Amino acid sequence: MDLFSRSWSALRTVVAELPDENFAQPSGCTGWLVRDLVCHLIIDAQDVLITLVTPADTEPTRDAVTYWDLADTPPTGDDPLDALVVRLAAAYQEPRLLKYHFDDVGSAAGRAGELVDPDLRVSTRDEVLTAGDYLSAYVLESTLHHLDLIAHLRGAAEPPAEGLARSRDMLEKIAGTAFPASFSDKDALLVGTGRRGPTDAEKADLGEPAMKLPLILE
Repeated sequence: MDLFSRSWSALRTVVAELPDENFAQPSGCTGWLVRDLVCHLIIDAQDVLITLVTPADTEPTRDAVTYWDLADTPPTGDDPLDALVVRLAAAYQEPRLLKYHFDDVGSAAGRAGELVDPDLRVSTRDEVLTAGDYLSAYVLESTLHHLDLIAHLRGAAEPPAEGLARSRDMLEKIAGTAFPASFSDKDALLVGTGRRGPTDAEKADLGEPAMKLPLILE
């Protein structure tokens, strides 16, 4: 729960401190500019709020790791929902409006995460998790999107080290194998999820598990 708060807060801070001109720069998400990704983060914040006030009375069907499904192909940016985010982001017109909306909804999501009982069972995507597991899954979500946000920006703060480490641990559990010790937590996440391709040396270190990459989370 505390790690979600730190990871989410760091992400909100990066967005708040972005110069306006950076909103037109590419992000680490295929087909999305930084402004499009920030618009997606607004939707993420809404999802957190909606999920934490949608209690369930059945046994959990997922946990922080099994929350994630794996897609067969990488995103192209042409998916209707992805394209909708681009149109929504353009409708804001000014970066300050995106910043304001994300700060408004994002701060509420952060407070909800601090206040919720971690043992509360909640429902999302037709599955049931404890609130603690749901917010743990969102450590991976917020950490990856933090990396996406700063992918082509110089000088922006990186995700908290503990968030990177926890996200790596979750990704290794999803993959069913550990990344080599030669990989930093950041590189394990970027290579593991296909945000960049492995170098020849990294391929050699990965060995056979490289054939299973990338892991396209959805």
